[in-house]
Amino acid sequence: MIKNFLQAARLRTLPLSVSGIIVGSFLGNNDSSFKFSESFFNTTVSVGANPIYKSPIFWLAILTTIGFQVLSNFANDYGDGIKGTDDNRTGEKRLVASGVISPKQMKLAMLITIISTLIVALTLIFVAFGKDNFGYSILFFALGVASITAAIKYTVGKSAYGYSGFGDVFVFLFFGLLSVVGSYFLFTKEVNFTIFLPAFSVGLLSTAVLNLNNMRDRENDKKVGKNTLVVKIGADFAKYYHYYLIIASFLFAFLYVVIQYKNPIQFLFLIAYIPLAKHLLFVVKNSHEADLDGELKKVALSTFLFGILFGLGQVL
Repeated sequence: MIKNFLQAARLRTLPLSVSGIIVGSFLGNNDSSFKFSESFFNTTVSVGANPIYKSPIFWLAILTTIGFQVLSNFANDYGDGIKGTDDNRTGEKRLVASGVISPKQMKLAMLITIISTLIVALTLIFVAFGKDNFGYSILFFALGVASITAAIKYTVGKSAYGYSGFGDVFVFLFFGLLSVVGSYFLFTKEVNFTIFLPAFSVGLLSTAVLNLNNMRDRENDKKVGKNTLVVKIGADFAKYYHYYLIIASFLFAFLYVVIQYKNPIQFLFLIAYIPLAKHLLFVVKNSHEADLDGELKKVALSTFLFGILFGLGQVL
């Protein structure tokens, strides 16, 4: 049974979910250390950031995000399964639709995931803000509740937003803006406008993964009444939309480096766009949507690679 729930958790999606946390934490940890150095030593020369892997904020943020992602995957399996959306889907098998996990068992798994994730999230909030920033604590608790609600409402219920074409908006907001800007704020307790540029990049790449998934499932989604954005705009426009998502993500990241330029290592993230460029060529030539299934992992892992390389490039 544990093996079945691990399959339902879709572990291959986890690297994508933490990409924004990696970017925001690298930048936030670096900027917060710089501010500390200025204040303590009365100088503009930074002594350097503590290694990110030593930060409890970083690891708690990673665990919280993984919890939200697993909850989203459970809810997606449950919601699509009870509606019959996954009965004839392409790609990885869904556990509720196939009868391997019952709806009741999946609902229990969702409840356990919600409780455990909230515990980790509350610990993160306390470590980041302590007792002196009650307003920030309330704000981030509200954002945590919003993340849980968004994870569930994607496919669960009559008003599931994934069935009305708004999935792209929520992925962009939660995987991009909230993930990057939120994790940056946990370290620095402030926001500057430039942090939104890499947040846009991660959000657009994450949305590209969803768009690719919806392109693959377009025919089946259309039959069962799941009106994703791809179903609404059609296969041809979905391709152009996909090109925009990848290219725009590159431009926002490039603009950030130009504004914050200090040394050439900041362009390290360009390596991640080599497989993404090959992916775009594949999409251009693709005429059989089922073949896009193999591209999902490539884009997700490229986004994860982007997060690591972009973060490292800005702090080295």
